[in-house]
Amino acid sequence: PMYFFLCNLSLADIGFISTTVPKMAVGILTHSRVISYGGCLIQLSFFILFACMDDMLLTVMAYDRFVAICHPLHYSATMNPRLCCFLVLMSFFISLLDSQLHNLVVLQFTCFKDVNISNFFCDPSQLLHLACSDTITNNIVMYFVGAIFGGVPLAGIVGSYYKIVSSILRVPSIGGKYKALSTCVSHLSVVCLFYGTAIGGYLGSALLPSPRKDVVASVMYTVVTPMLNPFIYSLRNRDIKSALWRLYSRTI
Repeated sequence: PMYFFLCNLSLADIGFISTTVPKMAVGILTHSRVISYGGCLIQLSFFILFACMDDMLLTVMAYDRFVAICHPLHYSATMNPRLCCFLVLMSFFISLLDSQLHNLVVLQFTCFKDVNISNFFCDPSQLLHLACSDTITNNIVMYFVGAIFGGVPLAGIVGSYYKIVSSILRVPSIGGKYKALSTCVSHLSVVCLFYGTAIGGYLGSALLPSPRKDVVASVMYTVVTPMLNPFIYSLRNRDIKSALWRLYSRTI
């Protein structure tokens, strides 16, 4: 099941990068930073879809680790193929709902044309500041939706790791504790990277607004993090570790 979820996470990361990077590359090559209203909505939809998909899959993988460590004897029976497929499909439909809710909020904006976005893609946090009409209600709705679809999965991850740590602490041998922790290090690193860059970027733009800082934070969140995820998970592979060690030894 873990590799099944990793495969889906990789596909979500590919979609996440493909939403923003191609348009950014075209803009750099053609020196054109223009995007149509319809194009902006499409980009926003896919951006929210894949971002939420990443979020949901990380939560599902936390539950997978919880079952593997806390209930190892029931792991095969609990994480059966039917449940795994159901969890992935549920993650997709929840992400699709989140995407459409954000779109509905943006569609309520008026006087939304010929404006400059201080970013390289249609960031929802930037779009909130571009409408001419009163957007207080829309702001509240969008942040409320974001808090639900971001906070609930995070709570699930924290709850799963609370149970995991409690279970590991009851393991008598140090070797057993290390083996159990080693199965969670990659996932925990990806979770910290994903939420750290996302929360840091949005808090930074809210407290100390700066176009340059916003772009840097967005690049970290939308490009660097998805690209690092496969590398972080591949470090568990012994062949990858030995290859990296040989490369490091040659450079010294």
